Amino acid sequence: MCHHPVMYEYRKHATYFAQCGRGLEEMLAAELLELGASRSKPVFRGAGFNAAPEALYRIVYGTRLASRILAPLRTFDCHSDKYLYETALKLDWSALLTLETTFAITAQVSQSNIKHSQFAAQKLKDAIVDQFRDRTGRRPSVERRHPDLHLNLNIHRNRVTISLDAGGGPLHRRGYRRESVEAPLQETLAAGIIRLSGWRGTGSLVDPFCGSGTLLAEALMAGANIPAGWLRMAQRTPLSALPDFDAALWRKVKSEADARIRELPAGCLRGGDIDPKAVSAARTNLALLPGGEDIRLARRDFRETGEVRDSTIVANPPYGVRLQDRERAKALFGQIGDFLKQDCAGSTAWLLCGEKALVKSIGLRAGARIPLWNGGLECRLIKLELYAGKGSN
Repeated sequence: MCHHPVMYEYRKHATYFAQCGRGLEEMLAAELLELGASRSKPVFRGAGFNAAPEALYRIVYGTRLASRILAPLRTFDCHSDKYLYETALKLDWSALLTLETTFAITAQVSQSNIKHSQFAAQKLKDAIVDQFRDRTGRRPSVERRHPDLHLNLNIHRNRVTISLDAGGGPLHRRGYRRESVEAPLQETLAAGIIRLSGWRGTGSLVDPFCGSGTLLAEALMAGANIPAGWLRMAQRTPLSALPDFDAALWRKVKSEADARIRELPAGCLRGGDIDPKAVSAARTNLALLPGGEDIRLARRDFRETGEVRDSTIVANPPYGVRLQDRERAKALFGQIGDFLKQDCAGSTAWLLCGEKALVKSIGLRAGARIPLWNGGLECRLIKLELYAGKGSN
């Protein structure tokens, strides 16, 4: 427990901020409430929320949609880099760091007098190391890859928030992506697609363009109640960087969440891909998760999938950016439409289209077109209801 009397903002108000990709904000706010937040409010690329320590630990371990969970240490108005440095210098950094602790800073800057995020991060870093140097003659080290402490600096409209990253870095790094293929889907976006599909582990789910297995991995984790942090937090507890970290409470939260992991019905998840390297990567990655070895994977063209009746189909098919050729992309999406019409009666398909123009090429009326962003690329997630007994709809 905390030996320092420092009263940081997150402790005063039990207020936190969850970052996420564009398009996931409303879903994230709902997920935070499900995980125990007492209040959550979606904003651009994230959600503010209130949570008691137990709920915070549950959120950090369980969130599938947040990319970071930030605990604000100090918020203040700031119009110059000099003022940023001077204010940061007044914070007692010895409550969070020792000379042996490594740290790293991520920064975002928008609509402010300080224009560059790297410059802002440098100023905060200078204040931290200068404080230690003035007091002890030595300084802690910056370690970008695996720091003990992750700090976040956000400056928006000349308002600064310095936060501790309670999740210990990007939460989309689940730990199962040992092998990858070109243009992999971000894990948090894949989790959002699974959530939107409504699939919760009953009935079958098929991904005919499985790539390195991200959609299948997120479906497995959601359906089997495997916490998103199950692999990445098995050995280390990022929350221990919080000065008021309660190890016994963390063990309780983790063991309760782990006890809810369940086995899925045999054969309910399957996937395929035409690229043998992708199928091999998917096998390797999925085997790291409980029940992942049981997912049926095949190297095949999507048209050889066979009948997919009364199922949920999720896919991130290759599009123009990757195919390098618009006509080939249009032809592929036309073939996907034919496959869905002919072989997938009674199923619902959710396709991520990286080019909105390609939606028409499918030749089916979309029941929903949801804007989502894969990194900086604006996509459409389209929902296609494939009615039983009809050649088309």
